[in-house]
Amino acid sequence: MRSKVDNPETEHSHDELCEAGKHLYAAALRAGRIARSEIEAAPCLVDLALLHPDPDDPQWLRPVPPSIALNQLIHPIEREIQQRRQRALSLADAFEPFMTIPAAAPSTSDAINVLEGLAVINAELDRVTDECAVELLTIQPGSGRKPETVKAALRRVEPLLGRGVRMRTLYQHTARHHSATMGYVERITPYGLEVRTLEEIIDRLIIVDRKVAFIPARSDRQVALELRHEGLVQYLVGVFEQFWLHGIPWEEEVVTYTPALNGISGIQRSIAKLLVEGHVDEAIARRLGMNVRTCRAHIAKLASTLGSGSRAQLGYLIARSGILDQEAGQGQEPEPARGHD
Repeated sequence: MRSKVDNPETEHSHDELCEAGKHLYAAALRAGRIARSEIEAAPCLVDLALLHPDPDDPQWLRPVPPSIALNQLIHPIEREIQQRRQRALSLADAFEPFMTIPAAAPSTSDAINVLEGLAVINAELDRVTDECAVELLTIQPGSGRKPETVKAALRRVEPLLGRGVRMRTLYQHTARHHSATMGYVERITPYGLEVRTLEEIIDRLIIVDRKVAFIPARSDRQVALELRHEGLVQYLVGVFEQFWLHGIPWEEEVVTYTPALNGISGIQRSIAKLLVEGHVDEAIARRLGMNVRTCRAHIAKLASTLGSGSRAQLGYLIARSGILDQEAGQGQEPEPARGHD
């Protein structure tokens, strides 16, 4: 088992030298200069100040000697390390007088920690995940995660791969068509990640070793709850296991039934069910892992197919068409849609 997972996307970083950059820098060192046009594929050479303009010809660049470049790059890192060391010593001195004060008995509220701000949330999530020893369970709603989020996830789970940690993740069916998520799954599954998908799942959930759980506390994801109460965590484990039981393994094809008589797809039938239950467009999109615009396009197609002229009439026609009875497993073709007489 390899201890490192390849990045799913090739992107340049301001503080890393890519493979193309390494070859071009070596060529520049050997030749003494390199044309500006040759380094377009490796902007990291300029970002890292490994090349400087040729004073005799602006179309060429000259390489900075490796010893000088290395010193320039390492110096700010060493300065930052020194500053952090001083900060650590300062904090230790500040807290030293409190170390002899006996702590009060822990309260129930200590089992619920409120995390505010993405930086605080990610830092605590990184810390707890680093300590994961047995199992990592995650539910990721939506059609797929952004490339930067996928990179963060790779960085977070990478150290767990060599420790034999079991990882199970639930996505929605729509994530199967998201390139960044597909790349992440393709690279991680050979190392032990199990993935299943469902049409509808709950909001984001992360459970570490069945001892700590993270859930969002606000819709904008700027506030999260870190739960350590045994009863709460075990309840959430049970929720995860129920969803997992009904999930479709990533390697299996998702087959959705499409009625033949009126052309209503499986996803449109799911939308119809939520419409009848009274959910608004935004809530339906969130539950089915799609954006609102796509959701509304499906609703428009559903209305057109059923011959609806208004939102109120659409609910009536959905109930009359019989498509929700088919969802319940009756296995009959839906009654052809009719408008008001």
